[in-house]
Amino acid sequence: MPDWLVLLLGILMACALVVSVVVLRQRRITETDPSETPDVIEYMTMMIGVVYAIVLGLAIAGVWEARNVADEVVGDEAQALHEVYERAQVLPPAERDRIRSDVRAYVRHTVATEWPHMKENGELTQRGEQLLAELREDVLEFAPRSTREEQAYAAMAEKVAAVDAARTEREGSAEPTLPGVVWLGLFAGAVVSVGMLFALQIQRSARELLLAGLFTALIAFLLFLVWQFDSPFSRGLTDPMDAFTSLFPHSTGG
Repeated sequence: MPDWLVLLLGILMACALVVSVVVLRQRRITETDPSETPDVIEYMTMMIGVVYAIVLGLAIAGVWEARNVADEVVGDEAQALHEVYERAQVLPPAERDRIRSDVRAYVRHTVATEWPHMKENGELTQRGEQLLAELREDVLEFAPRSTREEQAYAAMAEKVAAVDAARTEREGSAEPTLPGVVWLGLFAGAVVSVGMLFALQIQRSARELLLAGLFTALIAFLLFLVWQFDSPFSRGLTDPMDAFTSLFPHSTGG
């Protein structure tokens, strides 16, 4: 049985149980005090608001952390490539130019081709893997002939491995952070939270209407904020690709 079906059946059974208990209890009571109802409704509204605030806060914290991780991953990848490019200075001209050409080709492909593909499909390109393999091969095939070249070779090999690791993490961050079931819960909670305003028998006074509008606007803004940061590479206040374009302006056409 799918997990979503188990969840749906559990919710329906819990709701049916509560409604049945309330109905049976009301049948046994001959006299009821209507004044108790507002207290119950206010308590339920408070609890719904608290629970939804916790869930919404956790969602915001989760997507914000994922956004920061994505920024760090892209920054590490670009910085490692920059280190390879700069440390190749001490190599003989032929090896230096070949390695730097590999770095520029990888950066150009990442910015011009792979980044739009990643934002649209949530995955990296095979061509990017090939370009990174070519860079790794050219770095590892170099035979150092001096202490200085040995130091540069060891550093470049380490940075190429860092590029590979960062690329793998970037692929993991390409997809949205929150699954669909979480979004379902967030929207359902928003509807219930706003709907409880009507259970409190809100009036048409200017003050109550203003507070109801502000409350609804706040929830809408927070949901928009979660959506904005849910996909780190597609939406957000900053562009993580700036890490590449700032370190390699000539390779990206800048």
